[in-house]
Amino acid sequence: MAAEHKTEAKRSIALVETAAQAATDNATKTATQAAKGAEAGAAAAKKMMEDGASQARVKMEQGMQQMTKTTEGFYKAAEEAAEFGRGNLEAMTRATQTLTSGMQELSKQYFAMSQAMGEHAMESAKALSGVKSLKEAADIQAAFAKASMERTMAETAKLQEAAYRLAEQAGAPLAARMTLAVEKFSKPLAA
Repeated sequence: MAAEHKTEAKRSIALVETAAQAATDNATKTATQAAKGAEAGAAAAKKMMEDGASQARVKMEQGMQQMTKTTEGFYKAAEEAAEFGRGNLEAMTRATQTLTSGMQELSKQYFAMSQAMGEHAMESAKALSGVKSLKEAADIQAAFAKASMERTMAETAKLQEAAYRLAEQAGAPLAARMTLAVEKFSKPLAA
């Protein structure tokens, strides 16, 4: 019986050793699989982070390009607006200079017309001072009135024509700017 016990003990030890070896092998296999799973998970996480970073970088670059393009568009629009404003100021200056010099010329013409009318009135007054009859005075006065009216009408027509030309000349730079503004602002904005 002692021999049987020994055999039985050896068998039990062999079974325990086999079970221990199987458990060790199973644990090693599980640990290996877990390590491989962890490596695969880490690789997948690394790839996901790299892909995410790459996509973020691309989106950021696209955003920066769009912002740069938009900023350049605003800058260009501001430059164009400033240039347009300068052009408007130059047109207003030219119009004002033309109007000022034209008004001086009109004033000279009006003064010359007034002076000529005054001289004509003086001639008529001299003629009236030497009249001998009422009929002669009435004839001189009628001739003076007729001549004054004809001169006034002729000179007024000349002044009106000069004023009209002056208005056209003074308004031309402003009209040109208005035409440009209509052309410029009636076009659709470029994308």
